[in-house]
Amino acid sequence: MKKRVKKHLPNAITCANLFSGCVGIVFAFQGNLIIAAYALFLAAIFDFFDGFASRVLQSFSGIGKDLDSLADMVSFGVLPSVILYQLFLQAPQIPNVSPYLNFCAFLIPVFSALRLAKFNTDTRQSEIFIGLPTPANAILIASFPLIIQQYSNLARYILNPYGLTVFVVVMCALLVAELPLMSLKFKNKDFNQNIYRYLLLLFSAILILFFKFVAVPVVIFIYIALSIVQFKIANDHIIGSQKKNI
Repeated sequence: MKKRVKKHLPNAITCANLFSGCVGIVFAFQGNLIIAAYALFLAAIFDFFDGFASRVLQSFSGIGKDLDSLADMVSFGVLPSVILYQLFLQAPQIPNVSPYLNFCAFLIPVFSALRLAKFNTDTRQSEIFIGLPTPANAILIASFPLIIQQYSNLARYILNPYGLTVFVVVMCALLVAELPLMSLKFKNKDFNQNIYRYLLLLFSAILILFFKFVAVPVVIFIYIALSIVQFKIANDHIIGSQKKNI
């Protein structure tokens, strides 16, 4: 019995991720973006704990890896695109232009699919990410309706069809970019090896505590910036070591 639980628990958590994403899509199509955003956040929590459960229970399988990508495609590809599409509909419509811009929201699942397919076949991504992870992109998008609810005066900046279009293009590029980003998986408790992860968690906790959802875009920016600094320093250290050995 314990072996069966150990084997299937991570996949069950992944299925909860998928279920949350499906529920979120329904609410998003109904125009209830607040509930849709919370459903996405719930899916992200399940996405974290399925990997955590796999590592703790030492329960890994090819099915689990594929199931995780399929669930992520729904929760962090389709769901955020529907939220984004609804934001386009709420934005001031520009005659003969806006109806066509609205559909660019669905480039998000296209590039999310490319990102996930690349992740599954790229051996470099066992310890790090190459390109922005789909959950980070999805959480950023889900924060928009919550930011508007929290600060209604920011709605005019978010609900801009041209601004949303530029945002989609940038995020799609980041999803498939050859940009090394740190994973939040802690392999050990060594502070020096995990200093950038601890810094990210510290900054995130402080910002979210004081600014709530409006802090999410800043946290994503800090995540990218810290990753760039981390890998730049690591690369410089490697180059320096090579020069000393010559």
